[in-house]
Amino acid sequence: MAAAASAFLNPPFITIEQSSRRPNAIFWTRPISYSSSLSLSLSRRQRRLSRPGPLVAVASLKENLGRLRKNWSDLTSLNYWVVRDYYRLVNSVNALEPQIQRLSDEQLAAKTVDFRVRLRQGETLADIQAEAFAVVREAARRKLGMRHFDVQIIGGAVLHDGSIAEMKTGEGKTLVSTLAAYLNALTGEGVHVVTVNDYLAQRDAEWMGRVHRFLGLSVGLIQRGMTSEERRSNYGCDITYTNNSELGFDYLRDNLAGTSGQLVMRWPKPFHFAIVDEVDSVLIDEGRNPLLISGEASKDAARYPVAAKIAELLIRGLHYNVELKDNSVELTEEGIALAEMALETNDLWDENDPWARFVMNALKAKEFYRRNVQYIVRNGKALIINEVLPSFVYLLVS
Repeated sequence: MAAAASAFLNPPFITIEQSSRRPNAIFWTRPISYSSSLSLSLSRRQRRLSRPGPLVAVASLKENLGRLRKNWSDLTSLNYWVVRDYYRLVNSVNALEPQIQRLSDEQLAAKTVDFRVRLRQGETLADIQAEAFAVVREAARRKLGMRHFDVQIIGGAVLHDGSIAEMKTGEGKTLVSTLAAYLNALTGEGVHVVTVNDYLAQRDAEWMGRVHRFLGLSVGLIQRGMTSEERRSNYGCDITYTNNSELGFDYLRDNLAGTSGQLVMRWPKPFHFAIVDEVDSVLIDEGRNPLLISGEASKDAARYPVAAKIAELLIRGLHYNVELKDNSVELTEEGIALAEMALETNDLWDENDPWARFVMNALKAKEFYRRNVQYIVRNGKALIINEVLPSFVYLLVS
């Protein structure tokens, strides 16, 4: 403890020397290495030119204290420990690489069966993660001629942990996804790899699918225009490639299904693990466009024109308020009273005669949707326009 205190009070780059001309003068000297207690003194000529004094020593001490504070801050930050754990995983994967490289193709593919047996016997994904990543790395090297770099191993671990890995174009996002997709597919509960369009889904299914098929996993692809039987078969695969809109619409259609035979996804648990490519575009830009499915006309159809007339009667700021951030509306007490009077009902939210959702939707249409801007009418159907990619439209109502 005394040695540590001495080193702190007298850091190795501050020396005290005796001089006949300047007794007890303090000189600043650079150490050869911060890990060494030896210091390299400046020459007499350099001292004379720089004329260091007590102020230099004080400045150096402040610099040393600042460095200590930064190191302490790094040690106490969550990011430090997270990154440390990821690098430990990388070291484990690298250590296993020579052993995995010695396996034949048949032995490498058999690792998938071995992993699944170990999971059934009680091991966790964390227990087999390093070895599974090493297997995928070797499979990619053999089938694609591409070997995951250490930073890509970290990217795969980030995806497995359910976090977002920000990677630039050309850094191998598609290759990184194979690590987390393979590991989570070992449970047999299915993995979705979600892209932004059909082209990318098909490309990745064919390209990265070579790695997964080599390792004994089944790979599915969902494309626009597929029949229910084709969708059901592809959703039943270990890894399914699709785009965000197809996945969303299939989920909605399954929720409208009348019988279990009409379901196409894995029920009762359709979603186990998903990897989303271009996640900012899918969840933020594309996420602004609702996925709505048209249905057969019902007895409620007559309520829509009535609700539209009620919406025209209501005045913004008096009868209802608008929240532009999330495109929502809220009726005021005055608005509720006027709507109930016009509709001749005592309660807009009456379960036997519900009007609230019709009025609220009519107000949203009044405030947020403009024809030929947010939607168009084609062949008697209303189509909402994708504001990010105006060439794409989604069916709203028939």
